[in-house]
This record gives sequence, C-alpha cells and structure tokens, in this order.
Amino acid sequence: MSRDTWARPERTGRRDFLRAAAALSVGAVLLPPGTGRATKPVDSAALRAQRLAWAGVRLRLGQDTLFMDPLSDPTVWEAALKDPLVPMDVSGGNRFVLVTHRHSDHFDPVAVRQALGDTGTLVCAPDMAAEAAASGFRVRSAPLYEPLLLNDFTATAVPAADGYGDPQVSWVVSGGGRRVIHCGDTLWHGSWWRIGRQFGPFDAAFLPINGARFGWRKPVSDVHAVLTPEQAVAAAVVLGARLLVPIHYGVAASDDYQEVPDAEALLLASARKRKVSVELARPGEWLTWQART
Repeated sequence: MSRDTWARPERTGRRDFLRAAAALSVGAVLLPPGTGRATKPVDSAALRAQRLAWAGVRLRLGQDTLFMDPLSDPTVWEAALKDPLVPMDVSGGNRFVLVTHRHSDHFDPVAVRQALGDTGTLVCAPDMAAEAAASGFRVRSAPLYEPLLLNDFTATAVPAADGYGDPQVSWVVSGGGRRVIHCGDTLWHGSWWRIGRQFGPFDAAFLPINGARFGWRKPVSDVHAVLTPEQAVAAAVVLGARLLVPIHYGVAASDDYQEVPDAEALLLASARKRKVSVELARPGEWLTWQART
C-alpha cells in the first residue's frame, strides 16, 4: 500500500508521516548480498526464492532472474521501514520484473532499473503498461489468466483487490518444478477459490500480513486495507499453499498508518490452528521450502 497515490493535498500528510516514523525507527539499511540464516540452494535446475525488502521477492532459475515488486529506493519509506534493503545484483542470464500495481512501494523505478539493466523486461497488467513504458522500460502486458512464457519461467496475472480501489494483480509463477504465488498488498477477495482450483497447489504463497489501516483518505474508514495475519492464513488454506511466506509488514506506526500489532505472532498462532506451515524469511534470506519460524 503506497502512501503517495492520493491527491496532491494529501502529500503533506505523507511527509508528516515520514517525519513521525523517522523518530520511531532506526531506518532502512543496505544489506550485503546473500545475507541471512538460510543457505542458498545449490541445485541450479530448481526454482530458488529469496525474500527482499517489504513485498519484494527474487526468483532464480538457472542463470535467469525474476523479481516481484522489488524495492531499493530508500526515499519510498525513508526511516519508517525497518527492513534492510537488499541489492538488486544480477549476474548474467535473462532478467524479468513483475509488478503487482503502480504504488511506489511496489513499482519502484529505481529498483526496476537496477534489476533489469539494459536488456530486461518489465511485466505488468495492461492498465499500467503505458506508464511503465513511459519510464523507459521494455514492457510486456499481461491480461488476467493469460500465461506468459519468460524463458523457463511461466507467469500469469490473477485477480487481487487493492485497499485504495486501484488496479492490482497477483502473480502465479512456475518453473523448475515449483509454483509460487505473490500477492502484493492485496486485501481479502472472492477470487481465491478460482485461483486455487486453477493453479494450486502452491509450493509457497507470498502473502501480505500487516492489515494496514490508513488515514490519508477522508473520511477515514478504520478498516483493514491489506490482509490481516488471520486472513493471510485463510488465503493460504484456500489456495492450497504448502508454505506461507509473510511479506509486506514492519513499518513504524504513525497517526495515518497503523499495522496490526505483533503481526508475526498472530500469523503463527493462526497458522498453528489451521495447520498451515510458515517460513519466516528475513530480507536477504533464501527459502528453504520448509517450515521455519
């Protein structure tokens, strides 16, 4: 959920939020490549997945790299974001970036440019293709439910629901014998069942969990604009996810942006009740594809 997609008068509130958050957090730092508890898998034929900052994920398959919602611009969240920023280092192979929606914490042109270099391709929903192309990127448009072959990756845009009401998609990506889904910062919606039936089961579901409430749009609704931890677990059940990997949480609170307190603890408690496996991957860590908390 971006803070800068509302009308211009609201931007003063955004600056106030960032100043307030700076006092509550030590700020985002740059994380050296490969940092983390989990050891990078060595099987080059298998799909590998690395969690990045905020909602970002990197997939590796052979020499090719595919990013989803990468974030590397420290000015997007400034000191409010507790996650370390992971470098978009790429060596060789084909490069792809999938973007769920146009909000600046999910479509970060700085990160996209670093990830793609001069030859990579940005993949997005049709509604933001012109905007992405105007930023100088090579763009492929992805209508809902139409699979795209990206070398050995197959990517399909599926429905999502945005807390601002803006267009948003989730991404189903398969390759190397694995299938994952990345859900940006969606809230609960009614398409989970169709996605699960058509594409499940998933080896991993990257699901937002911070249940954010925001006050930039008036009148304030005071309802969750992103999946809560309990809703993320429910989505994992419906999708048939073998593993839930939480993303999109860890921002210092202010009057205009509040996350669910203790989101990780709530997620784990709900997951235990519903027998859902969770892997808590920190930014920079590669998935082990096993439950890890």
